[in-house]
Amino acid sequence: MSIAATAPQDILVHTEAGVTTITFNRVEKKNSLTQAMYTALAQALLAAQDDAATRVVVFQGDVTIFSAGNDIGDFLNNPPASEDAPVFQFLRALAGFSKPLVAAVCGPAVGIGTTLLLHCDLVYAGDNAAFSMPFVNLGLCPEAASSLLLPQMLGYHRAAEALLLGEPFLAEAALEVGLVNRVVPPTECNAVAQAQAKKLAAKPLSSLVETKRLMKKGQAGAVLECMAEEGASFGRLLRGPAAREAFSAFMQKRHPDFSQV
Repeated sequence: MSIAATAPQDILVHTEAGVTTITFNRVEKKNSLTQAMYTALAQALLAAQDDAATRVVVFQGDVTIFSAGNDIGDFLNNPPASEDAPVFQFLRALAGFSKPLVAAVCGPAVGIGTTLLLHCDLVYAGDNAAFSMPFVNLGLCPEAASSLLLPQMLGYHRAAEALLLGEPFLAEAALEVGLVNRVVPPTECNAVAQAQAKKLAAKPLSSLVETKRLMKKGQAGAVLECMAEEGASFGRLLRGPAAREAFSAFMQKRHPDFSQV
């Protein structure tokens, strides 16, 4: 069975010439991620890890939207209740993926749409990209080890601004702080990422894997430990009054009132 055969239509998986491309394909819902999509993503990464025909993985969305993060309705109906929840399976597969990971990001990249990029090796952004991690605004906390990795990449104060305020920052700012490698026109972004992936796929895989391992070895254990701690805090906060108010306000299309929480 091919990798693609295991994925729903919301997640498309295609392998060609050593490059496996994982496409968020739920544009009508702004590529918001459901638990079924997280399961498909985890399965695709695990399959790509074991597939000798895959040398590089590319994440991409649409020219107008990378991902709006969690599908709020699905998230509320199927909250991550344990470490085995699909979202955590995906994050562990992402953090443990030994081959190169490339991302092409156009339009909004919200929540996990931004934090997954911290685990990618090369990131290319359309000039319409907008990155945001509004966890605090939902009464929650960061995930994907972003509370560890973001301060390392951006410096503490810029990371604090991104995580505590949760406000979007644009492609040029992401380029300045090193979150992305290059900013290009949105219509060229996927092609640029694919061209770079093909360059990687032509190189010796053993050297790519070992180089990535050496670069990441000092933080691999810390990343998994951070993910587990964030997951526990995320679950506790999800059951708390601030998250209830935030999600109620979202569903009712009003501004949340955190004055009593």
